[in-house]
Amino acid sequence: MGIVVVEVCDGNLINELDIESIIESEYPEVAVLMNECLSFCGMCAVRPYAIVNNHRVFAKTPEDALEKIRTKIEEELAIYAE
Repeated sequence: MGIVVVEVCDGNLINELDIESIIESEYPEVAVLMNECLSFCGMCAVRPYAIVNNHRVFAKTPEDALEKIRTKIEEELAIYAE
């Protein structure tokens, strides 16, 4: 199985959830990296987002963003399952 990397900015709205624990407990093959800054200035304050294998995933709420992150993780893992 392959690895998926989810990058999250410390100041991001998605951190209202314990995103690191949630994702890593659901997907052992996924690494969540907490960064000081992901260089998307302004986006952190406006929308919850993360970067999943170099693809930006964002939504209006942290819960919606988490669901979209899960979907993107599943898509990325499917590549390795083939």
